[in-house]
Amino acid sequence: QVQLVESGGGLVQAGGSLRLSCAAVGRTFSSYAMGWFRQAPGKEREFVARITWTSATTYYADSVKGRFTISRDNAKNTMDLQMNSLKPEDTARYYCAATRYLATEARRYDYWGQGTQVTVSS
Repeated sequence: QVQLVESGGGLVQAGGSLRLSCAAVGRTFSSYAMGWFRQAPGKEREFVARITWTSATTYYADSVKGRFTISRDNAKNTMDLQMNSLKPEDTARYYCAATRYLATEARRYDYWGQGTQVTVSS
């Protein structure tokens, strides 16, 4: 099992940047592919980005491609999401999640953090 805790959310103006972090507790962090999801009020949870076990490949939703960068450090049991050129439509609660698969569907992820709020003002 792995426990996940997100941090780094906050309020930022449009065009600004934030860096989210996800800390994992558990000895098997490197066994999981990791992903970021977000959920805005009244909307379904949506995929943002994912990264493979060894950081070999990454994949992004079209809405964030070129603006967000996902990374991980298996030695530190952490995963980050660098978010640049933020837009008001990026406002959501952001969740990190772990899966034994290579997936973009939320249902394929086994472990979830509590989330961190990101608010982008116009």
